[in-house]
Amino acid sequence: MTDTTTLNREGIVALPQRHRARLVNSLSGFKSANLVGTADEEGRTACCIVSSVVHLGSNPALLGVVFRPPGDDSHNYQNLSTSKAFTLSHVTSAFYESAHRTSARYPADVSEFDAVGLTPHWHGDDQARFPAPAVAESPVRIGLTVEDDLALPNGCRFVIGAIQWVDFQKELQVEDGFLDLALAGTIAIGGLDAYHTAERVARLSYAKADRPLESRADFRDGWD
Repeated sequence: MTDTTTLNREGIVALPQRHRARLVNSLSGFKSANLVGTADEEGRTACCIVSSVVHLGSNPALLGVVFRPPGDDSHNYQNLSTSKAFTLSHVTSAFYESAHRTSARYPADVSEFDAVGLTPHWHGDDQARFPAPAVAESPVRIGLTVEDDLALPNGCRFVIGAIQWVDFQKELQVEDGFLDLALAGTIAIGGLDAYHTAERVARLSYAKADRPLESRADFRDGWD
């Protein structure tokens, strides 16, 4: 029989801080790795890695992001609170180390883009330019405006973003709309600091109570 570790609430609270953080951050499973991009009123850029992006709906198209309790060094949160705009850029195996370094605390006058060697990508031109930069190295980029900003019980902020634009490498999308993120090289985060590449298993048909599932190993063979 496999040995099992069991912890109740009191046992979790009693763990050393860093040990507890690593454990609890692992419990939700693999999470998406994205870079949040913002700019202040002077056009100074900032970006930070997050593993808290969640899908909230397709019509209207909404995503949610959890931010740590804001402090004086929460440049991205401060920027999006003012501009009401931010971007999300998928992190890939080609630049995950640079993306991870954006979690460090940099002075307000230092752009994380510059500090870690990533390139700002501005969507649109001149007057139509979106007020927050994405990451040029990313194969999937999303521009959002702040739909709502909610306080969570632990002091974190849950920012709901309305998708205003997306761009992605054309080869990633199949005929039925699906994006092949394994082909994109999009990676996942386990816990706080473990990075994983995606391995295809199968695409399954829309589940209906009166029909058996269909399974397709070819991810580019979409559904009607």
